Amino acid sequence: MNSKKIKSWAWVHKWSSLVCTVFMLLLCITGLPLIFHHEIGHLLGTEVEAPKMPAGTPRASLDRVLEVAQARHPDRVVQFVSQPEDDDGLWFVTLTPTPAPTDDFKSVAVDARTGAVLAQPKFDEGFMYVMFKLHVDLFAGLPGKLFLGFMGLLLLVAIVSGVVLYAPFMRKLEFGTVRREKRPRLKWLDLHNLLGIVTLVWALVVGATGMINTWADLVIKYWQYDQLSALLAPYKGQPTVPQAERGSVQRSLDVAMARAPGMKVSFIAFPGTAFSSPHHNTVFLRGNEPFTARLLQPVLVDAKTTAVTAAPKLPWYLTALLVSQPLHFGDYGGMPMQILWALLDIATIIVLGSGLYLWLKKGKAASTAPSTAAVVAA
Repeated sequence: MNSKKIKSWAWVHKWSSLVCTVFMLLLCITGLPLIFHHEIGHLLGTEVEAPKMPAGTPRASLDRVLEVAQARHPDRVVQFVSQPEDDDGLWFVTLTPTPAPTDDFKSVAVDARTGAVLAQPKFDEGFMYVMFKLHVDLFAGLPGKLFLGFMGLLLLVAIVSGVVLYAPFMRKLEFGTVRREKRPRLKWLDLHNLLGIVTLVWALVVGATGMINTWADLVIKYWQYDQLSALLAPYKGQPTVPQAERGSVQRSLDVAMARAPGMKVSFIAFPGTAFSSPHHNTVFLRGNEPFTARLLQPVLVDAKTTAVTAAPKLPWYLTALLVSQPLHFGDYGGMPMQILWALLDIATIIVLGSGLYLWLKKGKAASTAPSTAAVVAA
């Protein structure tokens, strides 16, 4: 590679890195506790678990579960009801002022066997909530998500340009060399390059999946426009199904499960909410394996008649989104993968911090160079 091309790539690497570094540092620091969110929840006492009961204990009707949760917040509507992947003895009911998407929500945890309220967890406050919001959207909603997505794109540009520059740089040194006997800036440059190449694949994966995750709201809206609109043609012109005219939610769940035997329920979205239509209870089912548990199968059940009207396969772009979300936080391989993700996250913090240090030191050296030259000339 000639010197002109090296200078061009160096310019790209420098400015793409500088623009995104502070935000990437923020994402790495806030992402570290999120890797262990379940474990931290247990330590803080914020995790809700269903009490142990004998296998085969009868389950309460889902209609009863919703009634119990609604009684705690009669001025709100049920938007979603979900079940944790690792605890089928628990329902989380999410209630909001209106069916429209909002950050103003209340959660009620209900025992799936007895129908008793176990807790009313506050997911919208506390240390982990602050970490999550800073990591996801900087408390700025969709604009914040898209901004962080752009920072993620700049990170990918910085990684690719850094790899291009790494090859000619390492012709002069053996792999892994850190020149500790030289001045501090050279030592940090070597460490920056070494950790950067070691974390290369991880940084690409986490950067790319993080960028994809910032598009989630737009991807879901496109799915509704692209796929659901055709399925809803028979309902054209009909208003949202009133609460009083809706059939049994338990019946909706039963027919959806019968449509896809062997799958488990992930969550149910009710008419008029972001993940459903104005006319359906949309039941999202998941598989039983570590990978298939992340992939969802929507089943649209008419809210009035409780008859299944469609069970469309998710398009590739939604599948990519669902796969990228757990991969971003290392949720596939249990504790060993979480620990690996945390170590790589810490290494990336060092890479980003050392890059910022190298730029500041270089700028300081450049700013002092003219005065030094003037003294020598004098």
